[in-house]
Amino acid sequence: MIAPDYFDPSLQVQGREGIKQLMTIIFKAVPDIHQVIEDIIAEGDKVWVRLKITGTHKGELSISLPSIGRMTLPPTGKKITYTTVQMWHIVDGKVTESWGVYDMLDSYKQLGLIEHTEKAKKLFPKDVS
Repeated sequence: MIAPDYFDPSLQVQGREGIKQLMTIIFKAVPDIHQVIEDIIAEGDKVWVRLKITGTHKGELSISLPSIGRMTLPPTGKKITYTTVQMWHIVDGKVTESWGVYDMLDSYKQLGLIEHTEKAKKLFPKDVS
């Protein structure tokens, strides 16, 4: 399904081995990861998908936050949910390129990495758990 010359500039992943390494890291951090295709559009050699991703943070997770930089988060046991939109370039039935936009804000809140401000807690009380 992945072409030998695959590249994802948004994640800086290259080739089948790069994907294999990335997936190994993800499955160690979130072993029960589950992806649901919410929308899919195909036109010519491009496919766009919107995915809802859920799982439980059970292993070390390396993340990057603009205000903190790269950090490793020990397992929290917390459930996480986030959405991504991806565009795949398909050649001869294989993905050659992937571009993604990841909405990680809610998952960072779920993991306790960021919190609502006092003003946000008043404005959005249903969002604060």
